[in-house]
Amino acid sequence: MAIRTRPAHRGGVRRAWTGALAAVTLVSTALTGPAVAASTASGGHQATQRQLDAAVGNGVPGALARVTDHDGVWNGAAGVADRTTGRERLPQDRYRVASITKTFVATVLLQLEAEGRLDLDDTVETWLPGVVRGNGHDGRAVSVRRLLNHTSGIFNYNSDPEFRQKVAGDGFLTHRYDTWRPEQLIALAMSHPPYFAPGAGFRYSNTNYILAGMIVERVTGRPYGTEIERRILRPLGLRATSAPGTDVRMPRPSGRAYSKLLSPDPAAEIHDVTELNPTVAGASGSMISDSADLQRFYRALLRGELLPAEQLGAMMDTVGMGTGVPAAYGYGLGLLRQELPCGVEIWGHSGDTRGSVSAVAMTRDGRHAIAFNFNADWAGDTGKVVEAEFCG
Repeated sequence: MAIRTRPAHRGGVRRAWTGALAAVTLVSTALTGPAVAASTASGGHQATQRQLDAAVGNGVPGALARVTDHDGVWNGAAGVADRTTGRERLPQDRYRVASITKTFVATVLLQLEAEGRLDLDDTVETWLPGVVRGNGHDGRAVSVRRLLNHTSGIFNYNSDPEFRQKVAGDGFLTHRYDTWRPEQLIALAMSHPPYFAPGAGFRYSNTNYILAGMIVERVTGRPYGTEIERRILRPLGLRATSAPGTDVRMPRPSGRAYSKLLSPDPAAEIHDVTELNPTVAGASGSMISDSADLQRFYRALLRGELLPAEQLGAMMDTVGMGTGVPAAYGYGLGLLRQELPCGVEIWGHSGDTRGSVSAVAMTRDGRHAIAFNFNADWAGDTGKVVEAEFCG
């Protein structure tokens, strides 16, 4: 049983840039919806603004983007942050970044390797004895590296049908305040067989990063969120970024988050899902940030400010993402690479949780970057926003 935590007062599934990261299919997730007046953009970002407007026109209540390039900073927005008050989205709005958390966690583990405190080729069993066992899972055959690049074959706990309905479907309204311990999520994964033998393929699995967070704590004696704060957030001055633990509220400023709770019906009721207990994602996707902080983090990472050359090289050593996924995609250690149709290579990550879809992408030198968010999880096409910005 999960522990239910009710807040003292009420306050304010991952996808690639061109579709669902779980399958990396190049499809639009846009649905029909009411038309919304478009915002305007000047200079070289008109195509990006059109895609933000299109997302809102197709059902997303509000879209927000921040771009940095040779001309400086451009902020674009469309729609609203709050469907009740009509408040517009602000450049400094914070939002749940979901699987973008993985890049932070991977960075911490690579820092620990650089310090000689672990090795990427250590087995999971070395650090978490007996945790990865059952139904064909064997932590003695899975390395830390295979957790971080999703080649472990370990079952994705989010794919358990009953769990998915409980935390993202109709059960969300009952279970949104539940606290989930990492051991519970791992046990759920272990109740299913692995996808394949370690190293025999690629399969995106949030379980990998729940385990990664547990290893951070085993090595350092401190929770993954504490290590992220002391090693990344404070040194870089990322004041809008946090690993919220069990806090269900969103820090200010922020808007609301909306979901249809997995309903395929375009006319389904829209629910305010802003408050939720982030332990349901833990080290695989619990963090909160804003667009400026995300750009600062990835720019520092790619420029070698957070990792020595050896560890950064390991992070950027990508693997193919499975049958049916174009070679233009590659996944490193918590880092996604894509070559766009126009030939531009970008690096970053995306994230999808209840009521919030986010992405950050930038060129290798960090000079051209975008970070953006949709405050809904049933509509909008993140890939079109990215391609519009880098390819026009």
